[in-house]
Amino acid sequence: MKVTTSSFISSQLTKQQIKALLLGDNDQWLFQEADRICRKVFDNQVYLRGIVEFSNYCRQHCHYCGLRSNNRNLERYRLTEKQILAAVDNVLETGLKTIVLQSGDDSKYSMFSISRLIDAIKQRDDVAVTLSLGERRYDEYQQWRQDGADRYLLKMETFNRQKFNELRPKSDFDKRLEHLSYLKELGYQVGSGIIVGLPGITIDSLVNDLIALTALELDMIACGPFVAHSDTPLCSNNNGQVLLSHRVTAILRLMNPLAHIPATSSLEVLDKGARTRAITRGCNIVMPSFTPTEVFTNYTIYPGKNASTLTIEQRLEAISQQIQSQGLNPTISRGDSKRKSHVSRY
Repeated sequence: MKVTTSSFISSQLTKQQIKALLLGDNDQWLFQEADRICRKVFDNQVYLRGIVEFSNYCRQHCHYCGLRSNNRNLERYRLTEKQILAAVDNVLETGLKTIVLQSGDDSKYSMFSISRLIDAIKQRDDVAVTLSLGERRYDEYQQWRQDGADRYLLKMETFNRQKFNELRPKSDFDKRLEHLSYLKELGYQVGSGIIVGLPGITIDSLVNDLIALTALELDMIACGPFVAHSDTPLCSNNNGQVLLSHRVTAILRLMNPLAHIPATSSLEVLDKGARTRAITRGCNIVMPSFTPTEVFTNYTIYPGKNASTLTIEQRLEAISQQIQSQGLNPTISRGDSKRKSHVSRY
């Protein structure tokens, strides 16, 4: 089934059209249309967001992730509040207006310690604070929202219930969806996403993933390719395909014109230059890591993550040049959700 401009109406794609695009039915049209929409919605801007990965401890056993609790080969770390805020200060010195605090599912950081961090960051500057801490209690989400946290990222990784249960043995599918509802109810700008190319996920299942993500009306959608990690049960599986990941984010841009969609670092791990191509295929976010040098390489959710030997200044300069090479403008602004305000149709 050939998908063309004449058969595409707004953000409404049928299952058959989505599948055809995933299979490469019309890549040229898909990527051009995703790029056109993205440039128009975000005014040719790509948002830079500083991420601080403050702990690689995790109580989960996810089969695809190098941080899984029973990975005995990983050198674990937890940053102190002082170390976290020093890293945050490094972000603020660059002028970036979004701080992303991310960790494994690590309950050693109490509700109050995260509250103190949010408060300290908000006192420093008028910046957006994004949390990516895994599943926490409702009262914690509520408190952090009251403290001033703006956004929360909680990825499903797959909407295939059977594969979810297989790959996330300590997680509950319905509970995780419920937590996304909690976050929306509390007024967070909410993000979720999937891993593209997870072993056992068919194209038909991937079609359903894209429909499910769109139905959630998310403010941010993060999708990157599967990268096999040697210390996980999925170590012998093939990596995901970069081209398929590009198709996924491009289709999601068509289906979710207003959502923020990051160009993930996992793309660059598999194919140098793939992240740059992603920002011409529907992506509008890049998140450089400001995790301190002494633990930078230990946040190995997949091999090659945080492997750069460049300084953060050098990495930021390289990212900015890559963005500008595509006729786009790197921006340090907050980049709040477009869903929260009126935007004309594209």
